[in-house]
Amino acid sequence: MQGPSAMVGQSRMTAVHAQLQAAGSEAGGVGSGVQGTLLCSSLTASTMKGMIEEAKEAKAAGADSVELRLDYLVDFDAGNDLEGLLNAIDLPCIVTFRPLWEGGRYGGEEAPRLAALKLAMELGAAYVDVEFLVAQVFFAALKAENKTYKTKVIVSSHDYENTASDEKLRQLVAAIRGVGADIVKFATTGNDITDANRVLSIVREASKDGPVIGLCMGEKGQATRILAPKYGGFLTFGALSPERQTAPGQPTIHQLVNLYRLKEQSKDTKVLGIVGNPIGHSKSPAIHNAALSQGGLDYVYVPLLVDDFDAFMESLPDSDWVGLGVTIPHKTAALAAAVESDDVARQIGAANTLVRCEDGGFKAFNTDWLAAISSIENAMDKTSGESPLKGKKVVVLGAGGAGRALAFGAASRGAHVVVANRTVDKASDLARQLSPPGEGVSLADLQNGKVQGDVLVNTTSVGMQPHDDQSPLPEGVTATFSVVFDAVYTPLHTKLLQHAEKAGATIVTGEKMFVGQAAEQYHLFTGEHPDTELMTNIVLGK
Repeated sequence: MQGPSAMVGQSRMTAVHAQLQAAGSEAGGVGSGVQGTLLCSSLTASTMKGMIEEAKEAKAAGADSVELRLDYLVDFDAGNDLEGLLNAIDLPCIVTFRPLWEGGRYGGEEAPRLAALKLAMELGAAYVDVEFLVAQVFFAALKAENKTYKTKVIVSSHDYENTASDEKLRQLVAAIRGVGADIVKFATTGNDITDANRVLSIVREASKDGPVIGLCMGEKGQATRILAPKYGGFLTFGALSPERQTAPGQPTIHQLVNLYRLKEQSKDTKVLGIVGNPIGHSKSPAIHNAALSQGGLDYVYVPLLVDDFDAFMESLPDSDWVGLGVTIPHKTAALAAAVESDDVARQIGAANTLVRCEDGGFKAFNTDWLAAISSIENAMDKTSGESPLKGKKVVVLGAGGAGRALAFGAASRGAHVVVANRTVDKASDLARQLSPPGEGVSLADLQNGKVQGDVLVNTTSVGMQPHDDQSPLPEGVTATFSVVFDAVYTPLHTKLLQHAEKAGATIVTGEKMFVGQAAEQYHLFTGEHPDTELMTNIVLGK
């Protein structure tokens, strides 16, 4: 039985349907150039007036359609209110009346809820969203009336706990399509980023047989929302603002349109991303996407919250994922996963950049060390022709990927390097690998003032938002160093740097390392050189 698809429209909706046909004619078409994926925003105001204002806000921000979440309205009466609501909104509307049992707010009887959706069809709404569990009943009632409708029926299924296996997702898509859906929608919960990658693959596969909306909820599923056009998704959702998300992990309309250039993506768009944990603080998507837009390059750069690095790499949907930036805590795993690496990354034992090779594997690079060392040197007295780090005692806090890069870099400049880490063995192991060999000490000894030095380099995440009230060292210990560098750049002036500046030390903020390494990554990804002033201004919030 096919879903309703012809007639009974109201003349007042003709313009809306014309917009729909123009916007959706290519939606989900994997063979097309630029995709026609619709950008929809869910309206969640508690009053009709508020919802109408939200619709205006959504349209101004760049939405193509809106979802009327009737279950959010207080004292809503479909018979008296729905027609006026639809008349007041000049975007294509998805009418949704989500019950409690499917994650919504409506707790009443089913009959009036389904009657409201049927009324929306009679009034010429562009779409209605019907839950898969009641779709058969809904379509049977429509068939009994022997009417036809212009409204397209989205049949949806939501899993708020997991993402099913690929085979079960395929079965779900087939079942939803078989019950009569014009448009299939399934939303899962991403417990691991591999869930998102699998959903993207299922959407691409299923969209060949008809319109599909496939989303993975949560921060680990965010890529499914951002990359919907590339993988043939019929529609993706953008929030009006971060606090008005209707599902976890939902970007804002502004982010999707301006940061991720959703409306410029195509099936040929190349994917870049920043891999880390945590990742929400990262400004990598902001600076890379801005530079890519300025350069007119068909790439999109996405945030990727990864737990298991190897599993993530194995789950990548295709070879269009051409480059990855790598941050805490995956830099050593990134090097191990690469099929080849440059000499610096191999010597340091950590990589912050992976670039796709022609054979399908990835080559590892480390762009951290030179960017950081140069920023420290530029802040120091350079009266001689030698590095101002030569002969200085540089204390590197942390023995992870960034710590290794900074330790090797400082040693290469002739500094005596001391590595401080919670685990002394790890610090000593790194120190022995340096040329000349350094010294490994415990973090406790550094914190207790037993370790002295000229330059302090923090490569840990202590002091990063949201824990920006913390410092890795007591204020009195920080004050003993003449130069202090902090790789953390959110916030720019960390508690550590505040203490150092108060004591009269020269401070070096993390954005210099961040922009420097990012610019070199950009070149490795694209072969082009970015505007570093643009990148710096974005990091500084200018």
